[in-house]
Amino acid sequence: MDPTLGIKLLAGKNDEAGFHAWTEEELARFEAKRKLGTRQRLAFDLLLYTGLRRGDAVRLGRPHVRTGEFTIRTEKTGMPVIAPILPQLADSIAAAPTGELTFIATERGTPFTKESFGTWFGKVCREADCPGSAHGLWKAGARRAAEAGASEAQLNALFGWADGSRKTAAYTRTASRAKLAREAFRTPVPVAMVGDRKRKTN
Repeated sequence: MDPTLGIKLLAGKNDEAGFHAWTEEELARFEAKRKLGTRQRLAFDLLLYTGLRRGDAVRLGRPHVRTGEFTIRTEKTGMPVIAPILPQLADSIAAAPTGELTFIATERGTPFTKESFGTWFGKVCREADCPGSAHGLWKAGARRAAEAGASEAQLNALFGWADGSRKTAAYTRTASRAKLAREAFRTPVPVAMVGDRKRKTN
């Protein structure tokens, strides 16, 4: 008999909302502190502009790129991701030191493991006064894509998520609500409605 049956798992700090997704303010702060041409900025740009998890990001390199697109099979789901190298990322790759087989590399030019990269990048984030993580950075990329109008199918293709993924629905739903709220803010409340509210409160 399994002695763990009936025992509830302890709640973790990321159970409710998941890893913290970088805010636009945090993204700008990092960019201000880590300029183009640094290994730190390349790692940041690669995570943000590909949407890859750290385990896939540390494997990505020139062998995966052809005619301006990269192709990689994700470590977690096994789904293939085919996506363009965006101009921002292309500029970062051209400016920064890279490894022979991987874009993100150690100071010696050797590939990171995903564990060593996570430790290194976490330190880089703290030095830039950013609480974010590698995981939270690709979440920011997904949020940006959804807010730019990416459909659920497009998000699945970009991030290697399975069809019907709850992540996809959550991002598109949140983006739609944010868009509706911004549009409502730009649309003034009719004067007649304001007058009706005043009369009701008196």
